[in-house]
Amino acid sequence: MIVKKEDAKKGRFLGISFDVLSVGEKSMVTKMNYKAGDHVSFHSHPHEQSGYVISGKIQMKFDEYNEILQAGDSYSIPGGTEHSINALEDSKEVTFFSPPREDYL
Repeated sequence: MIVKKEDAKKGRFLGISFDVLSVGEKSMVTKMNYKAGDHVSFHSHPHEQSGYVISGKIQMKFDEYNEILQAGDSYSIPGGTEHSINALEDSKEVTFFSPPREDYL
């Protein structure tokens, strides 16, 4: 599958805009588009989630972690784990989910 940027599906999750970049049988890639002050309250889903911060600064909380992540930082959250995100600046993040999130399609 190839998705040109102009063809990426746009969506929203808990007030955060995202672009679906690609979807495979067992994984999906999205780009999260945070605005400074955006807050994603604690939630969980069965999907494993990994991310890479492209720009900006976010605060990520899950398990024993309460970290400020900046461009170049990454994380991985097991499925079913409660987590939250605060955007401290306008930020972009590439996020990988496995399996794909049906609610993003």
